[in-house]
Amino acid sequence: MKLIVGLGNPGKKYKKTRHNVGFMVLDSLFEKMAELHSLNKWELSKKFNAEIAGFTENHEKIILAKPMTFMNLSGQSVQLLAHYYKIPPRDIIVVHDDKDLFLGDTRIQQNRGHAGHNGIKSIINSIGTENFQRVRVGIAVKNERKMQNTPKFVLGRFNILEKNKLSKTIEDVVAKVENLF
Repeated sequence: MKLIVGLGNPGKKYKKTRHNVGFMVLDSLFEKMAELHSLNKWELSKKFNAEIAGFTENHEKIILAKPMTFMNLSGQSVQLLAHYYKIPPRDIIVVHDDKDLFLGDTRIQQNRGHAGHNGIKSIINSIGTENFQRVRVGIAVKNERKMQNTPKFVLGRFNILEKNKLSKTIEDVVAKVENLF
């Protein structure tokens, strides 16, 4: 069994912000899997404080989750889901934005520190280990001045040129995530 988590913030206000790239990837993955596995829609689970969906791929159960706790408390949902479904940390895949990588760049890593990302920090604190897979999706821009105020930058929206690059990046990340299950 695998738990695939996309990080972001709930609500319309944050929907298309840089910090919600994890949600964007999971939404795209959900759309692709919906066609293959007859999924209807995300289910809001109060028990896990997350939107969840599940399917079976190659005889393995896959749980998709978007924590509705806001970014800084994402670990609460991840811990509840992992505990309930008895998913070991090595079978947790977290997709999140990363301002240390340029838009279009991605990295898949395991057993890595939070590097200042509050959502990842929350997950590490909640599950008690760094030994989970991370799919880091770059959101950085070449103009470092635009990124000086981190909260303003990550909660900002993509411009039109960035949106084109983002669409391709999301498509690539979905393919990479599929290779992990």
